[in-house]
Amino acid sequence: YLHTGCQIAVSPDTKYFAVDWLGVEVTRATLGIIGMGSIGYKVAQRARAFNMRILYHNRNRRRQEEEEAVGAHYCAKMEDLLQQSDFVMLVVNLTPETHKLIGKKELGLMKPTATLINISRGAVIDQDALVEALQNKVIRAAALDVTYPEPLPRDHPLLNLNNVIITPHIGTATVQAIRMMAEEAIANILAVLNGQPIPSEVFPK
Repeated sequence: YLHTGCQIAVSPDTKYFAVDWLGVEVTRATLGIIGMGSIGYKVAQRARAFNMRILYHNRNRRRQEEEEAVGAHYCAKMEDLLQQSDFVMLVVNLTPETHKLIGKKELGLMKPTATLINISRGAVIDQDALVEALQNKVIRAAALDVTYPEPLPRDHPLLNLNNVIITPHIGTATVQAIRMMAEEAIANILAVLNGQPIPSEVFPK
């Protein structure tokens, strides 16, 4: 909708805007979040402001008070989330378990009116299956901040579809975010040098 709308707005052939050209509401729609870590939870906080119904699937269920704070409902099975959601957002780390987590089967479970959003890593989606699903209207649309590889080859079929929006991995591309990331890295380096606990230490599983 946004992609086509931009084309209509700038096209030299446009003489008027059609009044019956309509999109879909976010308000009161169902958002399914796959991966409810710190980023997924922040997405839920923002979605609540739009009165969205929020479903989530995660390895570990959040505490009841955390769920209630954003009005989120836990789906033990990802399949249940896929079948019910109007928007599915991927917010997982890329691991052997999440590689091609969303493939032909999962896309087939989604509503034909649903939009798939990926802000995690490109390889979480089977891109060939996504191309097929978008071409055949198995799902309505996709919005991708990540792909594999990055950038896509210039002849990749995803680049020629009008029901997908692709951005160049810009989820953290702001001056403020990059500065905070640099400051966090410096704080961790100083902690190591001073023999102090590492603020952002990642523990092996």
